[in-house]
Amino acid sequence: MPLSSITLASGRSVDLTELRMSSTYSGMLEGYPCKPINELKIRSLLGSAGRDFPRLPVHLVPPTRDYPGGEGGAFGPVEVLPPVGCIGVFRSAPVSSAHDPVLYRSGLAVVWFQHTPAVPAGDDADSALRDIRWAELARDDEL
Repeated sequence: MPLSSITLASGRSVDLTELRMSSTYSGMLEGYPCKPINELKIRSLLGSAGRDFPRLPVHLVPPTRDYPGGEGGAFGPVEVLPPVGCIGVFRSAPVSSAHDPVLYRSGLAVVWFQHTPAVPAGDDADSALRDIRWAELARDDEL
């Protein structure tokens, strides 16, 4: 049973079957949120998704970035990502019409950031998440 279902902008329904959430800046002992730190955070989540789900392609939903001002420092201006980093596994019917829908499912591991620790579902899912180009990104696997 999926955690939730989302209808993509393309009309395809995808099921969220696994979800991992973490605080974007947890463990940050010094420094400040800035572009180099954020790029490390993003690469870390992408690496985790690739290691944890090696049979699935991994896609990053480009995160929003806020620039609240502030001094910044040697690494540039303050740049803040949404506070919750997510890795989710989504499944759907096969992408290829040549694959039997009883024997195949398509899958995609997705990395994204969101403002609350809520499970994305239905129309409440962020529009950037619903804009995933499933047919181009997901891979079919035989059950």
